[in-house]
Amino acid sequence: MNTTPIDSPQPLIEVHDDAGALATAVAGELLNRVADAQAAGQVPHVGLTGGGIADEVHREIARLAPASGVDWGAVVLWFGDERFVPADSRDRNLNQARAAFLDEVGAHRVHTAPSSSEVDSVEESAASYADTIRAQGSGTFDVLMLGLGPDGHVASLFPGHPGLDAAGAPTVAVHGSPKPPPDRVSLTFEALNRAQSVWFVVSGDAKADAVRRALAEVSPAAEPAALRETPARGVTGQAETIWFLDSPAASRI
Repeated sequence: MNTTPIDSPQPLIEVHDDAGALATAVAGELLNRVADAQAAGQVPHVGLTGGGIADEVHREIARLAPASGVDWGAVVLWFGDERFVPADSRDRNLNQARAAFLDEVGAHRVHTAPSSSEVDSVEESAASYADTIRAQGSGTFDVLMLGLGPDGHVASLFPGHPGLDAAGAPTVAVHGSPKPPPDRVSLTFEALNRAQSVWFVVSGDAKADAVRRALAEVSPAAEPAALRETPARGVTGQAETIWFLDSPAASRI
């Protein structure tokens, strides 16, 4: 199993009153980071996630984008995981993000795993996405946004699932997800941990215990078991890890 970098920095925790304030703060910070990178002549690579709070963040990005100065046509966007369903399915993280902000801001350098309309199996989808990452990726994400499941999963790496042990590739095919749809493609720990800045964006009291477990200090001997129970423990940014939480999600730390 791939674990966090040995010398990874301690996580930062930022708590906001509610989901709306959280979404606005995250969107504003992302726009600032991307604008600064572009002003420095860089091509930002940003990892996106799905879910309810991600949708709120995406809509806030669209609202704030006109005043940000960001050229979204020059931002390279990726997804930490994707559902293996038909191309037009509302379950696709890509489709949710397109509806919320990608089309509105003019983002077109967008990459994710192929749908079941495009390839025959989730294994083919994972292999194709891996090829795209190798061919068009920068080797790292400048910012990687991630959610957190109530069970402690991150991307589509679920507690106790074989995907936790994937190595030697940036993607893994996931079968039997405990959260539907069952077939997915996920970035591996190996790929997730190449991000410079990892942002966990978590809202709601249903996630509070998972937040507590993800941030809990345990002994080195207990860490492998803790990681299998709460896979989010296995992702840390090379330069920083920030937990953006609302008050309900932070209520047990």
